[in-house]
Amino acid sequence: MPLNLIKLAVGIEDLEHLERRQTQYRDKKTGNFAHRTRMMPQRQGDVLDGGSMYWVIRGLILVRQPILSLSEGQDEHGKPLCVIELEPRQILVQPRAQRPFQGWRYLKAEDAPVDIAAGGKIYVDPTMPKAMRMELARLGLL
Repeated sequence: MPLNLIKLAVGIEDLEHLERRQTQYRDKKTGNFAHRTRMMPQRQGDVLDGGSMYWVIRGLILVRQPILSLSEGQDEHGKPLCVIELEPRQILVQPRAQRPFQGWRYLKAEDAPVDIAAGGKIYVDPTMPKAMRMELARLGLL
């Protein structure tokens, strides 16, 4: 069973903002996104066995992106870091509140929110303003 990662999207306002930010780190050859973080997962094999990165945006888990690879790299100061290669597609999940934490955490498949396309429910009027939708989800009312 795959093991996922969950990470706060610090400074990101919504899904469109996440995509714009990630586009800055798109690999020109593959088109995939490269996310840099300080720590390499110890359980790489489990993460690479179908795991995804679940993004927390403004206190809510909203989306996931399949993880394609993990590699070691260095920042501009020569410090080691982990490069997580992600598929560019965003898979919407049933919104769920998540408290802040530092870095990334493991997220077991059985604890992960359900993909909306796979039967996860989202009870939202599509004409509702985005700010109202985000606040209702943050309060746990969606």
